[in-house]
Amino acid sequence: MSAEANLKRLGIALDPVTPPVANYVNAVRTGNLLFLSGKGPAAVEGLRPQGKLGREFGVEQGYKFARSVGLALLAVMKSELGSLDRVIRVVKVLGMVNAEPDFGDQPKVINGCSDLFVEVFGERGRHARSAVGMGSLPMGIPVEIEVVIEVAPARRSASKPARGAKKRAATKRRR
Repeated sequence: MSAEANLKRLGIALDPVTPPVANYVNAVRTGNLLFLSGKGPAAVEGLRPQGKLGREFGVEQGYKFARSVGLALLAVMKSELGSLDRVIRVVKVLGMVNAEPDFGDQPKVINGCSDLFVEVFGERGRHARSAVGMGSLPMGIPVEIEVVIEVAPARRSASKPARGAKKRAATKRRR
């Protein structure tokens, strides 16, 4: 099943992409890789969650925050690519957890995002990952996640030849 079909099946409607909070962009593509900037959890009633795992928040809340970040990252992917079906594979996830020094369940927290990616992309959503604890994160958010994905080339329409095709055709006619 396609990623877009899985979104519908799961009843997921992606929110609009949020703008960066500083001097950077949401994503950069180079070759067949798309690097997504770190995103934090969605605001609830206009307020972004703030606090540390192991103090203000438990693992279950952290998991939900990571899932909400995954949804924001899916929205960026769709905005950049036009369709989630262009994602060949989720390559790498870096999950950062704002945590107390003795908190050791960062992997369980970041599973909120990883599980979502597998639900949406199937096996293509399985990825390499780091889940690390941080002493702080911007604006006190509890979780930040960044992602690298492999992207399929955009399909060309039949009326639009591939770059350089006209030149190659003219060269063949001259021979």
